[in-house]
Amino acid sequence: MKIISHIFCFFFVIVASAQTSDSIAKPKVWSLEDCITYAVENNITVKDAGLGKDISEVNYSRAKSARLPDLFGSATQNFSNGNTIDPITSDYVTDQIYSSNVGVSSAMTLYQGSQLKNQIAQNKLLVDQNEFLIEEAKNNIIVSILENYLQILYTKEDIIIAQNNLEASEKEVIRSKARLDAGTIALNDYTEAQSQAATNKYSVITAKNNYQQYIITLKQLLELGPLDTIEVEAIADDIDLINLEMDKMNIYYKALNVLPEMSASDLDIAINEKELDIAKGGYMPTLSLIGSVGSGYTSISDINFSDQLNVNFNQKIGVNLTIPIFNRNETKNAVKTAKINIERAQIQKQSTEKEIFKKVETAYQNALSAQEQLIAAEASQEAALQSYNLAKTKYELGDLSTTDLIINQNTYTTAQQNYIQAKYLNILYHQLLQFYQGNDIKL
Repeated sequence: MKIISHIFCFFFVIVASAQTSDSIAKPKVWSLEDCITYAVENNITVKDAGLGKDISEVNYSRAKSARLPDLFGSATQNFSNGNTIDPITSDYVTDQIYSSNVGVSSAMTLYQGSQLKNQIAQNKLLVDQNEFLIEEAKNNIIVSILENYLQILYTKEDIIIAQNNLEASEKEVIRSKARLDAGTIALNDYTEAQSQAATNKYSVITAKNNYQQYIITLKQLLELGPLDTIEVEAIADDIDLINLEMDKMNIYYKALNVLPEMSASDLDIAINEKELDIAKGGYMPTLSLIGSVGSGYTSISDINFSDQLNVNFNQKIGVNLTIPIFNRNETKNAVKTAKINIERAQIQKQSTEKEIFKKVETAYQNALSAQEQLIAAEASQEAALQSYNLAKTKYELGDLSTTDLIINQNTYTTAQQNYIQAKYLNILYHQLLQFYQGNDIKL
């Protein structure tokens, strides 16, 4: 029976280990759309912007509630000895007095220079502005995801190039060793082959490290844990990379209408204009309605407690008018500050417009450049491949030195890297131009 139990446990451990290994060996493959959707919902920068909106909604509710009357209850218990005035009867007495007072009071602002109305309007604008700030935070994350995703795809192809070069150089080392033993090449040709193989191995290590660094950055953007493993999905090879028929100024005008930072700047001006209206309200009088009900008890009266509460029950209602005459120039300075903040908001809007134009123009010029670079890089890659294949043939026949072969290999490697770099830059800037016009990013 013990033997059967041991066998069962051993089998269970093997199965569990195999399942664990499979889960580790097969990380989740993320598409660009998956990354964007997940990051928008989980990135802490976006969540922080959402909390900013929550706070603005609380402030908006507080501003609306300021129009309502308040209501306070009060209760006091007093003891006095000696010459004093009875707080209930107002009689002058020389005795020990125990007295109680209870009451409810309320006040409501009827007019305050339209400050309450303007504060409500201002806080509503702040809620709307925070909506756009959330969208801006999402857009920034989406652009970061796009850039990092394409960097990962680039480094994956760079790893393949580096590994192919390493395999080729290792074969060249074997051939060089055989030819050295046969006495057909000099020792320095063999050592050059070894050096090139070591260099290519270093390039493989560097490319893999770059890939892992971009994976780490992507995981941080997605707010994944350190133990999560991910892979990114490759893009289709049939994407039209040479097709940019867009007008730069049209893109810019569309960007002004769709990008949230522009709307947030417009609202910032409106918010500061409301702040000016609020400040000007400080010159106006404040009219409040006040009222209270209450009663009391005193120990010098022969009437019992409950009867005194009935007898002493009182009600008050009135209005309170406060007229500002001089408040040490606080209102005057508040008005000046509000006007300055309006000008600052207008300047900030101009700065935002300039920043948007810079984004559009940079992406547009880089897209044009990447198109031309892609065409040139593709032609260069084809020519370099033919030259490298010819060099390998001549090397195998003994008509080419190791140094010349290495030069041809490096030329081909550079051409390959230039091509994939131009390819992904072209994709990046095309997608950015689409995104600036309010279109979704799709690969």
